[in-house]
Amino acid sequence: MIRVLVVDDQALVRAGVTLLLRTASGFDIVGEAGDGREAVRLAERLRPDVVLMDLRMPRMDGIEATRRILDQHPATRVLVLTTFADDANIYGALGAGAIGYLVKDGAPEDLVDAVGRAARGEPLLASAVLSRIVSRALRAHHQETEREADNARPSARRLLSVREREVLALVGAGLSNAEIAARMHLGVTTVKTHVSAAMEKLGLRNRVQAAVVAHRLGLVDDEFRPVDPDGRVRTGSGRDSGHLGPGRDGTGDDGAGDDADPQPAR
Repeated sequence: MIRVLVVDDQALVRAGVTLLLRTASGFDIVGEAGDGREAVRLAERLRPDVVLMDLRMPRMDGIEATRRILDQHPATRVLVLTTFADDANIYGALGAGAIGYLVKDGAPEDLVDAVGRAARGEPLLASAVLSRIVSRALRAHHQETEREADNARPSARRLLSVREREVLALVGAGLSNAEIAARMHLGVTTVKTHVSAAMEKLGLRNRVQAAVVAHRLGLVDDEFRPVDPDGRVRTGSGRDSGHLGPGRDGTGDDGAGDDADPQPAR
């Protein structure tokens, strides 16, 4: 038999949960508590296997009660059953040591199953709770990735020569190799060499990646216009459309001759 202590400040909820578990086989309801302080006292005296814990209660909330119960009896399993599924309560309860977190809109059979699983030491979360945790984890990962990118930006820029940075900025602005050659008064072959060198140094596979990295490195602004090291947009830089636009074959080469070195206007 799984010994269960039911904790909730609403007598009707306690009665319903108690009736549900007593109807199911394998559970012994050893006590009920109406607030966190009483829950701590009864857990000490009754030594339940599972404490079914509400969170928002008078005198002592469920998070503090969970922390105190587990400090005194680490083997006890505290399973949260609450109306609230916000980050503060979720992380507060899990941080206090709760083995699971359920919300009261779940199905009765799910609650019965959850108490049994909690007694066996299996962590479990309501789907809504899991969704919030995953969303928060993804946000944290994205923020960490952005911080890593910001930290890596100076070192990545230092890998490139001045000319490679200039060429990469124009790749980021959507210019083809021929257009970059005309802009910088270089041969298309020379531009290709700089593009290839920059991509190799940065571990990039194609021009789309190069354009994204150019943006991350601060070589182009949010409208894909090349910027100077001090952050100023270069006058007249970028395509007239302002959009990314590699050449038709994906290399950025629009078919202009490779070896021609456009001459500046006299």
